[in-house]
Amino acid sequence: MSERTIALVTGANKGIGYEIAASLGALGWSVGVGARDDQRRRAAVEKLRAAGVDAFGVPLDVTDDAGVTAAAQLIEDRAGRLDVLVNNAAITGGMPQEPTRVDPAIIRTVVETNVIGVIRVTNAMLPLLRRSASPRIVNMSSSVGSLTRQSATVGEQSIGPVAVAYAPSKTFLNAVTLQYVRELSGTNILINAACPGYVATDLNGFRGVRTPEQGAAIAVKLATLPDDGPTGRFFEDAGPVPW
Repeated sequence: MSERTIALVTGANKGIGYEIAASLGALGWSVGVGARDDQRRRAAVEKLRAAGVDAFGVPLDVTDDAGVTAAAQLIEDRAGRLDVLVNNAAITGGMPQEPTRVDPAIIRTVVETNVIGVIRVTNAMLPLLRRSASPRIVNMSSSVGSLTRQSATVGEQSIGPVAVAYAPSKTFLNAVTLQYVRELSGTNILINAACPGYVATDLNGFRGVRTPEQGAAIAVKLATLPDDGPTGRFFEDAGPVPW
């Protein structure tokens, strides 16, 4: 069994996910680069290894049951356990997403990745996480999923465009996060949601104002919490995000 801390980051071939993997790798961790695109995954692993990171590729489509099971087996065979899971893979579903105009199929597709995908991956990895001395789960959410901020007066808090698939998928993810916290109460698994801020990635057409490195910082912070750290919370760089 590896003595290094073992992490898996989903959607890690680019953007925020890649920078989370790079930052965790810079700590001396062994990092699984979860991604569904073979070519992009290989390129990301090669780039990370060139930077001195102990990176390994994990073929992973979070919407595919068999693929997720195979990913868990890969980590089992390689390390025998998992210390940190960062559920980062997500899609927006494209625009427009006004409730009166959206195709319901888009909502189903977004929820399948952003919510059910997280459940699928988390459940597959839990047996490995239970073998860790200090297991951590970080669910990459967004402040657009905050009901408090969504209901704020216009101008009081910027929360992004009307998006009936993407924003509620993050609200759903936040609720799912809390359900895991409730079920796993009494264990040593710390589970938190993270908002990276408005980061310039292809998810938003690179319109964001923060860099992927900046967006990764909160995930790294939650992935490296001490054993007495918080669980069942929602954080951004500035502190707690209201639910």
